[in-house]
Amino acid sequence: MHSGAPPDEGAGSLAGDADGRVCQEPFGEADVAAMRAALEQAKLAWKLGEVPVGAVVLDGAGKLIGVGFNRTIVDHDPTAHAEIVALRMAAKALGNYRLPEASLYVTLEPCAMCTGAVLHARLSRVVYGARDPKTGACGSVLDVSASPFNHQTVVRAGLLEQECGELLRRFFRERRLSAKRLKAPESGEPQE
Repeated sequence: MHSGAPPDEGAGSLAGDADGRVCQEPFGEADVAAMRAALEQAKLAWKLGEVPVGAVVLDGAGKLIGVGFNRTIVDHDPTAHAEIVALRMAAKALGNYRLPEASLYVTLEPCAMCTGAVLHARLSRVVYGARDPKTGACGSVLDVSASPFNHQTVVRAGLLEQECGELLRRFFRERRLSAKRLKAPESGEPQE
């Protein structure tokens, strides 16, 4: 039923289709492979000290045409989110800023900026892993994708959600521990 993806990886997630209807289509093996590629991109971000979010764009035939990971710090660019980086690469690969047959896979729910870029690029579909309860714009905080724009993009949530979320939790846990160690007194006493 779910093409090899364990049930806890969001295999039967609900999503609205282009007309706002709800679909219960399970994720397929190609979806899982694409999200795994996005996770690999997220790990590249972590190596650079960036928040580990990764994204990939596939064309209508399922060919990889764009990859990206968060680069806001290293590029000194507030717009260098994983989704934007991947969309830029995909648009260059196709020689067009419109990507109507393309699908974006991203490890974290897109923010308002990225969701806006997706709508302007006229992507067919967005699939994300972990929800973002602080800045998510595909239903968690805002639902930009459901606004009555001239183009609607299908949004699917929860693919490899636990794996995507755990990567982010580990990153922030390590960051907090590092900050705590820097603040620890130099008395040599162990800190809790």
